[in-house]
Amino acid sequence: MLGLMQDWPLLVHKIIDHAALYHGGREVVSRSVEGPIVRTDYRAIAARARKVAHALDRLGIRLGDRVATLAWNTARHIEAWYGIAGIGAIYHTLNPRLFPDQLVYIANHAGDKVLFFDATFAGLVEALAPRLPGIELFVCLTDAAHLPKANIPNLVAYEEFIAGADDHFAWKEFDEHTACGLCYTSGTTGNPKGVLYSHRSNVLHAFIAGQADAMGLRAVDCVLPVVPMFHANAWAMAFVAPMIGAKLVLPGARLDGDSLCELLTGEKVTMTAAVPTVWLALLHYLEKTGKTLPDMKRVLIGGAAAPRAMIETFEKKYGIAVVHAWGMTEMSPLGTLGTLKPAIAELPYERQLDYKVKQGHPPFGVEMKIVDDDDRELPRDGRAFGRLKVRGPAVAKAYFRGEGEGAFGPDDWFDTGDVATIDADGYMTITDRAKDVIKSGGEWISTIEIENIAVGHPAIAEAAVIGIAHPKWDERPLLVVVLKPGLHATREEMLAYLSGRIARWWMPDDVVFVDAIPHTATGKIQKMALRERFGQYRLPTAAA
Repeated sequence: MLGLMQDWPLLVHKIIDHAALYHGGREVVSRSVEGPIVRTDYRAIAARARKVAHALDRLGIRLGDRVATLAWNTARHIEAWYGIAGIGAIYHTLNPRLFPDQLVYIANHAGDKVLFFDATFAGLVEALAPRLPGIELFVCLTDAAHLPKANIPNLVAYEEFIAGADDHFAWKEFDEHTACGLCYTSGTTGNPKGVLYSHRSNVLHAFIAGQADAMGLRAVDCVLPVVPMFHANAWAMAFVAPMIGAKLVLPGARLDGDSLCELLTGEKVTMTAAVPTVWLALLHYLEKTGKTLPDMKRVLIGGAAAPRAMIETFEKKYGIAVVHAWGMTEMSPLGTLGTLKPAIAELPYERQLDYKVKQGHPPFGVEMKIVDDDDRELPRDGRAFGRLKVRGPAVAKAYFRGEGEGAFGPDDWFDTGDVATIDADGYMTITDRAKDVIKSGGEWISTIEIENIAVGHPAIAEAAVIGIAHPKWDERPLLVVVLKPGLHATREEMLAYLSGRIARWWMPDDVVFVDAIPHTATGKIQKMALRERFGQYRLPTAAA
């Protein structure tokens, strides 16, 4: 017997309709690409999204067509997203931090027909356009007065494109399983692979992300997603904020400490989210200027492991609660969040920190397990290391065009490629990427844990650990560090700092100091590049 409830399809454009109807006057503030701060609200965003939908419909964009965006976090980008999705087309976010060849591959692989882009990327688009034969129209997200003079075919200003379009245009009707968004992985192994979100998965993921022990957003909050929309849906914040009715502040292209601090304080932001490299720069700026963030209540840190020292600085010095999170493009992206369960919240602060540095526990809607090389589930005791697998309503079951089939196993379990532990309280800790793990004498060494401890040294800005070939132990760890400007440390000081904080057999066999550590387009450390750079490095512990 089936239930007698209405079949109300979970469609993304219903989120912006809800925001317009029940939170219509709530502000959406953008630092525009042209420079000035621009203020609008959810009611205007919804109306202009319908104009985008109508303009695309007049152009001939139909159900399932891919429409690319190459843009920063702004109100116009939000409008474009909802307008694209509202006619059953698929918004496809392009990451401007990728190499041109990667962008060409991704846009052509996706089959994009239209490209919305910010004026800051006009030169890049001009160079790419001849290699993108499938794109019929290039829409610059600006007005006619600021349209760049570039040799781009079929170029039109956004405001001209939607001029005359109907702001009461009726959304198209389609199934909630219809594809909605497309985001490609960073391609650290092989070509980037497309993750194709559905309307249903995006809406369910927004529900998941908005839970009190996840992002915990309320209508009284003011949210600034530093994490860009081209990083897995801006971690759902472009959906959660309007769903809840929170004020939304969008930083545009200026992500430096001064610009972010201006918005965080001037707009009285209560919650923000970004990768650790952004917060390293902001904390350095706050320390240098003596400024504070008086309205900030919590910060979401994900994309890479948050060092213990960073969490302590936010919480002890600035009174800002840190929520450590983990996820993947394939998970829409949230997988775990490090909010404290009751028994842990009663522990002394130093013991709480032991849990805050973990990646967190999964919210309802995410299933998780660790397995050995024979796919046998391992115990949740906080000690057993295994390959992390996940499943849920917002987790991919395949990649676009059928690539990367090996990552998807029976019963929809997705192999994340991470090595992790899960403790008895459900807190998961990433110990490494499977391809980055160091096996020394048959035992695993967690490079992430060593890195997080190393950056607690007052002179260290960033740290990375890689495995170096060793004649006796197969591999041994090499610590690669970047010093803070004007500060100094030695190899011996670094090893002494680590001593007693990690297992003796985890101790790096050597330390090297570099000017910079390479990162991927999503802000993660490029271990592959470091392994190539130090491929011939000879450890002092290797036999002569």
